[in-house]
Amino acid sequence: MKDHKPMSPMMHHGHHMGPHSSSLIADFTTGNVNRQLITFAMPMFLSHLLQIVYNMADMIIVGQTLGKVGLSAISVGGDIMNCMTFIAMGFSSAGQVLIAQYIGAKQHEKLSRFVATMGTTLFGFAAAVSAVGLLFRREIMELMHTPPEAFEEALAYAGISMAGIVFVYGYNAVSAILRGMGDAKHPFYFISLAAVLNVLLDLLFVIQLGTGAKGAALATILSQGVSFLLCAAFMYRNREKYHLALHVGAFFHPEREMLYSLLKLGVPMAIKNAAVQFSKMFVNSWINSFGVAVSAFAGIANKINMSVNMVSNSFNTAGASMVGQNIGAEKFDRVRQIMFAVYRIMIVIAAVASVTIYFFPSQVYGIFTDDPAVLAIGYEYIPIAILAFFSCAGRSGSNALINGSGNSRVNFITAIFDGIVLRLGLSVLFGIVLDMKYLGFWIGDALANFTPLWVGMLFYHSGAWKKRAV
Repeated sequence: MKDHKPMSPMMHHGHHMGPHSSSLIADFTTGNVNRQLITFAMPMFLSHLLQIVYNMADMIIVGQTLGKVGLSAISVGGDIMNCMTFIAMGFSSAGQVLIAQYIGAKQHEKLSRFVATMGTTLFGFAAAVSAVGLLFRREIMELMHTPPEAFEEALAYAGISMAGIVFVYGYNAVSAILRGMGDAKHPFYFISLAAVLNVLLDLLFVIQLGTGAKGAALATILSQGVSFLLCAAFMYRNREKYHLALHVGAFFHPEREMLYSLLKLGVPMAIKNAAVQFSKMFVNSWINSFGVAVSAFAGIANKINMSVNMVSNSFNTAGASMVGQNIGAEKFDRVRQIMFAVYRIMIVIAAVASVTIYFFPSQVYGIFTDDPAVLAIGYEYIPIAILAFFSCAGRSGSNALINGSGNSRVNFITAIFDGIVLRLGLSVLFGIVLDMKYLGFWIGDALANFTPLWVGMLFYHSGAWKKRAV
């Protein structure tokens, strides 16, 4: 059967690969912007949701089996893993935007070389992070003030997680590549599989075999590994439908200028992710000093904000890929439409969330707690929650433009102000200087969230976003 090779879809269509041929690439340069945004963002939102669900399953299974010590171990180990994953996601997001720009500009042969370069870079990076993490995991644990009774469990959890970090990076890279091409459906299928597998393995390792927190880490890493390998195999098997001319050799020869453009955009994005995380941890440690009721409510507030954040991140990631394609194709009018469509959708969502928390606070908080001391803080928090929801909407459209443009300088400015200067500055101003205590920290955090809005507006009016990054 080998002689029939030339009839493969790629060869057969030659250069006339329109959006209707057997291509898995979505063309965002024409068509209805609102519909495309929603259909593209939905699977991403569901992926986020699923990850939260299976993180909770992890915590419930471990919490029920191992009690406080196990939960503490997972919480500390999980924080470290989150930090590492956020850094990987910075580079993946950068890759996703650059891929979208290559596709918009119809530079398919460059696309394949870039995918190979990105794969190699993230693999090398994961190996380095793994090595450093394994060597210094005891020191990292001490820095994190791990409770002594949970120390050994947390150490074991972190050790296994560090060893398997390459799967986490791998899955992030492959799904970013597919999303950059406008395919958010397949990464969602593979993460769904990972979620189910994770819960099953948790039940097996933690409950049946009694392996403790180690078992939970192993369950997570194995399910991520399966998800990554299947996703990568799927991409490779369908490489023609993604217009990829991949061969194994390309992975051993990353291209210097492509590596440079990935790092130039990836570093500020990773810094932004890490800085926001770091600032949040700093603010949380301050908030924890106001006693257990405030600390407990902070956890609830984080969950509520996270739900709106997830929607905002999904639209902002979808928007960034769409903006990237259209900047690549030089369709600037569509870029405007996409940015304002993201704003419109997010303002509606923020309004719905605000009305819900304003009129039904006891129902919302009641999901998490019935402690009167915690609920009292919850009522004080309502206006801040509304501010936080609208700040989420405010940053969404701007982030789609800032990220989608691939402009590393503007990304860097946003990272420094959003992540560090304003987030810490405003929290300290309201919390300590104006002595508004824990409420002040939350107000500062909500106001800092508006940073991308004004950076994005200046950037938009400057017209500098019209310059391609690739």
